[in-house]
Amino acid sequence: MKSLDKLREQMRRDKVFDFVAEGYNPLRGYGRTVCKGEVDVTKGVILYVENVTVSFDGFKAINDLNLLINDGELRCIIGPNGAGKTTMMDIITGKTRPDTGKVFFGQNIDLTRMNETQVAEIGIGRKFQKPTVFPEHSVFQNLELAMKMDKRALVSLRASLSGEQLTRIDEVLELIGLADQKTLTAKLLSHGQKQWLEIGMLLMSDPRLLLVDEPVAGMTHQEMDRTAKLLNELAGKHSVVVVEHDMDFVRSIASMVTVLHEGSVLAEGSMDQVQNNDKVKEVYLGS
Repeated sequence: MKSLDKLREQMRRDKVFDFVAEGYNPLRGYGRTVCKGEVDVTKGVILYVENVTVSFDGFKAINDLNLLINDGELRCIIGPNGAGKTTMMDIITGKTRPDTGKVFFGQNIDLTRMNETQVAEIGIGRKFQKPTVFPEHSVFQNLELAMKMDKRALVSLRASLSGEQLTRIDEVLELIGLADQKTLTAKLLSHGQKQWLEIGMLLMSDPRLLLVDEPVAGMTHQEMDRTAKLLNELAGKHSVVVVEHDMDFVRSIASMVTVLHEGSVLAEGSMDQVQNNDKVKEVYLGS
């Protein structure tokens, strides 16, 4: 309850965060380049969304949305179809510009002034529901291609992986549980293994924040258990936001759940608190 009370205090409408500075350039700061590792989380917040609204042809897909994600937290976002979950992730990753409101990465980087490529470069990774791996390449090659390096053809042909890069690939292979499949062509992987490979590809750039969309859709129970273990292992070193519909899976990973409805936060708290919320039962879970 203390963490929930702290969150409510942080989300007070009259609360003004001093990291919002006029004239701040999200790419160069105050005359210098902001690198991924320089995101300022001294207040403990990795993602700050304040009073964000976005409309499409008069329909408010996001309506005065307020959301805080703490550094190292694993947060689950749930809600009915059309609640604004995908649009929220589009806004965070620079795909969609909000009509109003603020979206900050840490206390110093204004995401509303950045495009998708820039957002990825400063340490935010997004995994879509359908895995997008390179099917004709091996698991190892998929991770190699996901590495941050000069991708120009001539450079790639002449390049050889350093010992540090090889070690990093091996670490990620172990983490995602695909060390034994590293030479296997990605198209031969199971659906769950492809999902883990894509998460691994995101991890190759060592993002501070991971946005994961419905990771267990279509998985077996065994794959779901393995995915829960993986996401729990990522929390702490990374901040992880998971959008999911499977309530059993959400219960297995989440200490804090946010429920979206009609583009706003309907409820927030532990899984038990959310499941016992009358409004959440009415609009999403059912009685």
